[in-house]
Amino acid sequence: MDKQDHTRLWLAAAFLAGVLLTLGYKDVYPDLERRFRAARRRPSAAIDRQSSLASLRTLYTKVQLEDNTAHSGAPLPAPDIREGIEGCIGNTPLIRIKSLSEATGCEILAKAEFLNGAGNSPKDRVALSIITQAEAEGLLTPHSGDMVYEGTVGSTGISLAAICRARGYLAHICMPDDQAQEKSDLLEKLGAEVERLRPAPIVDANQFVNKARARAEEHTADRTRRGRGLFADQFETAANWQAHYTGTGPEIFAQTGGRLDAFVTGAGTGGTIAGVALFLKPRLPRLRVVLADPPGSGLTNRVKFGVMFDPKEREGTRRRHQVDTIVEGIGVNRVTANFEAGRELVDDAVRVSDEQAMAMARWLVEKDGIFAGSSTACNMVAITKVALQMGPGHRLVTLICDSGTRHLSKFWKHAGAVGNRDDITLDDVLNAGA
Repeated sequence: MDKQDHTRLWLAAAFLAGVLLTLGYKDVYPDLERRFRAARRRPSAAIDRQSSLASLRTLYTKVQLEDNTAHSGAPLPAPDIREGIEGCIGNTPLIRIKSLSEATGCEILAKAEFLNGAGNSPKDRVALSIITQAEAEGLLTPHSGDMVYEGTVGSTGISLAAICRARGYLAHICMPDDQAQEKSDLLEKLGAEVERLRPAPIVDANQFVNKARARAEEHTADRTRRGRGLFADQFETAANWQAHYTGTGPEIFAQTGGRLDAFVTGAGTGGTIAGVALFLKPRLPRLRVVLADPPGSGLTNRVKFGVMFDPKEREGTRRRHQVDTIVEGIGVNRVTANFEAGRELVDDAVRVSDEQAMAMARWLVEKDGIFAGSSTACNMVAITKVALQMGPGHRLVTLICDSGTRHLSKFWKHAGAVGNRDDITLDDVLNAGA
């Protein structure tokens, strides 16, 4: 067999093999194709399931974490941001004194004036009013070297020192040297100049208020010094009672819903009781306004009899020192323009002894956890007496003026430690020292 025959034979065999393979593959191919396509579908389905789960997770995460308020159309709350320390003055809460309310059957409420944010007392309102009014009248210019001078037993000076710092001034405070040491220490920490003077009657040039006035005049007259001196004049300036007429009074009216039977507070300059009375009395004609007065003050006689002293003495000329008392911040022996602004609206006055004030201060700590100063204790004794006179069911308001931390070295030194006594009664407090 030659080479050509071999070639033909191989081609015939290859053709035959191709026919046989084609016939065999034709029967096997559908099954292979089905398996191949099924194999291709399986990864695709797994991927689809994984994609679906991932989408659900993403959707759940968005629902849980995404902030959609900006897209909901609801307005965002207005920011509550105050302008400096001055923005923390006023709008103090009115709180119920639980122990006294339960003991008297009346609702005894107190304006928490110690929460004012500058000097932590109602004098913050007065100090801010004095300074802003002086600025409006061109008497003070920030960062010019102007200084504010005042004669005070402490709280007004502290408020002035703090607000002066906030508005670009310095304060010079004249105060009696028998006041609690921590007050002058605090003033110095606030950067105020402090001048402590021996107690003297108002007709004495060295009396602390008179000295402050003189210092302000000396500053203004001294051409070698920067700026001017402003005498704050808290006892006489109308900015004092106006601060309470526009602030404290309206707040009390709103917070009580206009239902109030009595307002009770002490008076130093007289601005608080005058300003609040001037606002409330026209709106609540039946309201009783009552003065809380410590030993040695002439204001009780002024309210009850129209005179400050014994008839044998001519008003404003007495040189004897005020009767000693450990209550600071309230009680004076002279007529002030601020007190006179609202005196005719003050219905009565209640005397409070030092012993009663100290007993009440301890009571407030033991029963209510309120650690207050001497003027607050005096207020609380007086409002309790008025509540008992009026009878159950009435609503009365007073002030918590400042913290007891300013009275540690004097008032609280005499008041002593709190005894944690459960058997003390309100009669024990009111009869203290009797």
